[in-house]
This record gives sequence, C-alpha cells and structure tokens, in this order.
Amino acid sequence: MGTLLALASAVGYGVADFAGGLLSRRIPFATVAFLGQLGGVLLAAIALVTPGSPSTVDILWGGLSGVGTGVGMLFLFRGLSRGAMSVVVPTSAVGGMVLPVLVGVALLGERPSLLSWLGIAVAVPALWLVSASGGADNAVSDGLIASVGIATQYLALAQASPDAGLWPVFAGRVTGLLTVAPLLIATRQIPRPRSALACCAAGAAAGLALVLFRLAAERELVAIAVVLSSLYPVIPVLLGITALRERLSRRQALGLLGAAIAIPLLAHP
Repeated sequence: MGTLLALASAVGYGVADFAGGLLSRRIPFATVAFLGQLGGVLLAAIALVTPGSPSTVDILWGGLSGVGTGVGMLFLFRGLSRGAMSVVVPTSAVGGMVLPVLVGVALLGERPSLLSWLGIAVAVPALWLVSASGGADNAVSDGLIASVGIATQYLALAQASPDAGLWPVFAGRVTGLLTVAPLLIATRQIPRPRSALACCAAGAAAGLALVLFRLAAERELVAIAVVLSSLYPVIPVLLGITALRERLSRRQALGLLGAAIAIPLLAHP
C-alpha cells in the first residue's frame, strides 16, 4: 500500500508541475506559486477532520517543510517560465532525491546500501548532463535551487511523528503560503478568475500529492517513499515532449536515462 500511495503522489506532483509550468508562461510565476499554495492550504484542511495528535515539534517540522515547498515552487515555476519543462523538472527532482540521502548520512546517522551509493554516483553526472542544455543556464539554476527546497520539504516532513496525522502537512501549506506571499505583494499582479482557479487547482493537486507522500512515509521506509514520489518528472517530461514539442539533445537524453537508472538504485536504503 505504501508503494502505491507514493506512486500516486508522483502522479499528483507531475500533473501539478505540468499545469504550473504552463501557467507560469502566461502569468507571473510568483502569482502561480502563491495561488498554488492557497489551493494546497484548502486541500490540506482535511487535516482538521482527520485523527492526529501533533506536538509543537511536529508542527514546527511541518512548518519548515512548507518553507522548503514555498522556496522550491517559486524557483521551479520561475525556471519553467523561461526554460524547457523536460530539463527544469528533472533537474529539481534528482537534486531533491540526492540531497536527502547526503543529509541523512552526514547529520542523521543513516547508512545507505551499496546500491544507494551507486545510485548517487549515477545521479550526479546525470544531473550534469541534463543541466548541460547549452542556453537555459538561468532556468537550470532555478531547477537546482528548487531542488534544495524540495529536499527540505521531504526531510522536514519525514521528521514529524506518525501520531501527528496530517497536521504537519496543513502547517506546511500555511507556511508555504506565507513564504511566497511577499513576492506576490511586490508584483501586485492578480490573474483573471479562470487562471486563478487553474492555479489553485494545480496547487490542490500538489497538496494532495504531499498528503499521499505523508501517508506513504507512514507505511514505507522514508527513503523509498521519497524516491518513488520523485518519479513525478516522468509526466511533465513526456507531456513536454509530446504536447509541447520540446526537443532533447543527446546529452540531455543520456542524462534523463541516467536519472531513470538512479531512481531504483536509490530505492535501496
């Protein structure tokens, strides 16, 4: 069940990123990020009616997770607004996988298996190959920064106690909204109602994905749940190639292949 929940989380993230990427090309990325977080808050409000006894520490971990989400989505959507979806999303995802493993080893005392280390060894050059786009340097940089936010989201949320239920997710959606709010206030640009609703719907999909990740992490090893949830780039990459007619260079294709190989290797904590 944990595996299925994590894969469903990946689908939710993939749909949200694709929709958010398209919206970011028509309206300011800060607006997309803010309204997306608002939609996530509304979705995560289900925590108010679900069982859970969170401690203050659980709420703080959830809040930190939301800060990571806010930063990650801001830079992800900025990258998507000026770069290829099939490059920016995988860049953010691979980094979002590798960083939790490294932090786990350096700070949390975790000891990955030999296969996990092999996955890291494959993922790092794969990330470089995907990033070597020859023209979208700024967008790739946005993807790399977004990966730090995504890694923070996963790491912090995983520290919350299972007894906390979905309350850490709700706390994270609130802090994520507060994180991106200042930039929206600075831009002072509100889209038309239809576009605003689309942004909220994309954010709700991302919020649902985070709820599913939280449930998966309660039933599966956190490392496995993170890796399976990180399969989400498959959806926007495929849609970017098929629907948007984006093209990949051979180096980028090789990098994506390396990322695909790294994912199952990293699934062995």
